[in-house]
Amino acid sequence: VSAQARQLHQQLTITDWHADSLLWNRDFMRLQQAGHLDWPRAMEGNLALQVFTTVTKSPSGLNNVKNSADSFDQITPLIVAQGWPPRTWTSLKERALYQAERLHEVVRQYPDQLHFVASQADLESGLKRRQNGEQVLLAMLGTEGSHALDGELSAVDELFLAGFRVFGLQHFFDNRLGGSLHGESKQGLTEFGRAVVKHANQLGIIIDVAHSSEAVVRDVLQLSTQPVVLSHTGFKGQCDSPRNISDELLQRITSAGGLVGVGFWDSAVCDFSPAGVASAIVYGIELLGVEHVSLGSDFDGTVTTAFDAAELAALTDALLAEGLSNAAIAQVMGGNTINFLRAQLPER
Repeated sequence: VSAQARQLHQQLTITDWHADSLLWNRDFMRLQQAGHLDWPRAMEGNLALQVFTTVTKSPSGLNNVKNSADSFDQITPLIVAQGWPPRTWTSLKERALYQAERLHEVVRQYPDQLHFVASQADLESGLKRRQNGEQVLLAMLGTEGSHALDGELSAVDELFLAGFRVFGLQHFFDNRLGGSLHGESKQGLTEFGRAVVKHANQLGIIIDVAHSSEAVVRDVLQLSTQPVVLSHTGFKGQCDSPRNISDELLQRITSAGGLVGVGFWDSAVCDFSPAGVASAIVYGIELLGVEHVSLGSDFDGTVTTAFDAAELAALTDALLAEGLSNAAIAQVMGGNTINFLRAQLPER
């Protein structure tokens, strides 16, 4: 990483839409050998804000093409082995709430290092702390698929009260809300899914269409009164992978004011080196406009990345090598996400 890139990197406000760190029984405040993200590595990489997503179900034989909602769930034995409370063994909602409790507990234990964000006021106070020189990571909560609602509309309110402000609608399988990009039906929103989107809009919960079928994405764009995000993805025209939806649909997301988060792994960007991720970002800028591109690493998910949170400066270096201006790099690395959250989060 060049000296120019290191200097620029330290001036950036870096955000990431997607990390699955809460699934794992690791001490987040200590440097870990496993995974991609913990507080020491976040600080070394100058990460300012992380959306922590709660994984609650994952089918056996996981793939990007077709998964059955009825296949064996890989998360159940994992959480039992990790000693999660019995209430989480049979309820996906309780799994999401338990992960939220774990994040809130570490924030309570380490208020000088972590700052929870559920509102515009929280966001501004956290950013001010960083501007004042504090080494603090802003943390948000999101669902990795809203099967976490257990089919109950009232659970939207429960998760909102627990601090969730981003709702991914699907994961790798179809659910009560609609079809997954990697499911069997490829259907659009169900009536329950439509009710969830409407209620989320009313509360100020951001809809995330990562992993959603193209039919669901179209239905959400027609229904939602607020812009949406696609938190972790690549671009079909740049990386023709079943993990990615069409460029045309991405353009519809961003023409409605939405954001796209670029992933750091192979099936999203094909070449997952820092240079490859930077190339995907440049493609996204040319396709969508610089104001609509952001980061969605999928750190600590079931992916291999070429760099972890401590090494985010490698991406800044690669973006400079692509010829992007400092201002454009600042937008993509975090400025666009901050602006989006300022507009979409509840005021308090």
